[in-house]
Amino acid sequence: SYYLKESKGSRRWLLFLEGGWYCFNRENCDTRYDTMRRLMSSREWPATRVGTGILSSQPEENPHWWNANMAFIPYCSSDVWSGASSKSEKNEYAFMGALIIQEVIKELVGKGLSTAKVLLLAGSSAGGTGVLLNVDRVAEQLEEMGYQGIQVRGLADSGWFLDNKQYRRTDCIDTITCAPTEAIRRGIRYWNGIVPERCKLQFKEGEEWNCFFGYKIYPTLRCPVFVVQWLFDEAQLTVDNVHLTGQPVQEGQWLYIQNLGRELRNTLKDVTASFAPACLSHEIITHNHWTDIQVKGTSLPRALHCWDRSLHESNKNGKAPLKGCPIHLIDTCPWPHCNPSCPTIKDQFTGQEMNVIQFLMHMGFDVQKMAQQQGLEPSKLLGMLSSDN
Repeated sequence: SYYLKESKGSRRWLLFLEGGWYCFNRENCDTRYDTMRRLMSSREWPATRVGTGILSSQPEENPHWWNANMAFIPYCSSDVWSGASSKSEKNEYAFMGALIIQEVIKELVGKGLSTAKVLLLAGSSAGGTGVLLNVDRVAEQLEEMGYQGIQVRGLADSGWFLDNKQYRRTDCIDTITCAPTEAIRRGIRYWNGIVPERCKLQFKEGEEWNCFFGYKIYPTLRCPVFVVQWLFDEAQLTVDNVHLTGQPVQEGQWLYIQNLGRELRNTLKDVTASFAPACLSHEIITHNHWTDIQVKGTSLPRALHCWDRSLHESNKNGKAPLKGCPIHLIDTCPWPHCNPSCPTIKDQFTGQEMNVIQFLMHMGFDVQKMAQQQGLEPSKLLGMLSSDN
């Protein structure tokens, strides 16, 4: 099942893969079925949906894509869009994420996709990882159907996870406590998950789980992909067992969080097109405030527009990148919310909004110590933070 907004005059298509974690064994899939039915079954989906962010048809909310044809593919497969197994005696559930995408493509070809110039496969969270796993396969599928002229691209939002060491190791009981590598390892077996051939060949048999991690699959991809990733992603911190619950953060956690930002920044340095703000958040492209976030003075819609142009130009003549139109945007400041355009932070308990200084104090941020590390006067550091500098 999917939702479609047609735009007859446009030859641009945007297919969006919804996110929402996953489940990897009978127990946690049963729990998910009881508590988050819409992520397991289409039975209670509404007849229509309103697109927001990059799926909005309002030019002020979506300056460059508002007029495209859009398909929203809800996430009911719980398999990071990788599964290829039908319901069987052994398995109560079907996991068909990879096949759902292929079926939607087949159907859209009859609804105008056949004349498309550009197909952007986008997704957030598990849907963002789904983009990395499926973008080349979608391109191959269209080629095999005889539509070589369609340029297939990917936009992966908040799906670039690290297989790093957890802050505190915990046993793999459910989706939240299980270390990312272990959860995916179990998941692939349970879902009969498939990964792209080119990535699979890089790893030994049984090691296909590596392909779920952006920095490992990205170098094997043929299609251009734009990566959007918060440097301090809340889902990453959750699986790493850093829980920001309103208690001041211990120094070990604070160092872990800063180190996470550094590690993530490193994995993105060779990613041609990327947008990585130093914020503590998760998902962005379908939020209506997605136009407000900036890295080095460039907003995300603008960076995507520049990317579009750079691909268009390079198709023509392979020129140098466009002046004043950057596509590799990564914050360099070292802690969460040191970028003044970050989304507003709310206290998880009171729901009250906090400014950057309140947030950092709330996190147990030691101004004296931080100023010393940065070689600044404490008052100067506070001034820089509060003037959103």
